[in-house]
Amino acid sequence: MVKLNKIYTRTGDNGTTGLGTGARVLKCDLRVKAYGAVDEANAALGLARLHLADSPEVAAILARVQNDLFDLGADLCTPPVADEAPGSALRIVAGQVERLEGDIDRLNAELSPLTSFILPAGSAAAAHLHLARTICRRAEREMVELNQVEGEDAQPAVGTPALRYMNRLSDLLFVAGRYVNDRGRDDVLWVPGGSR
Repeated sequence: MVKLNKIYTRTGDNGTTGLGTGARVLKCDLRVKAYGAVDEANAALGLARLHLADSPEVAAILARVQNDLFDLGADLCTPPVADEAPGSALRIVAGQVERLEGDIDRLNAELSPLTSFILPAGSAAAAHLHLARTICRRAEREMVELNQVEGEDAQPAVGTPALRYMNRLSDLLFVAGRYVNDRGRDDVLWVPGGSR
């Protein structure tokens, strides 16, 4: 259970923050950047949800995803140990990735086929979903970069549920953006060289 009685602690005034293990690291640490980008994506989803009154199915998916992103933040802020016992730390699991895949397939089945790349535009909801998608891609890149650091080879290792989750989430947000653009009919198509 999380209990937050005091919001400021002054412990970060020196430019450090605490990981889930209690270890202190600089706020510019790759691990902190990765879970910070996940947090930013979550905030962008909160904005997108403000515009989804006409899409309750997408709003419900995003409500669940926002909770998953807190799980992912907990996963990332707790560096794994080599002999980590299953369930000893909150980790993204394969079932969360599979649920995203089901959501993508369900929404995508109702979309008109793509004939061009689309611009991140259309409705306010779609624009916010595309913004969240690009933040997810940045978080994914930062997770991959973290994985390249010596000693950070367990989580988020390439192919782990955490990394797969972020990859699928950006796909979901692309499809959801099209879905809320009247099932893709209000997508704004890219016209190559169209503004020359």
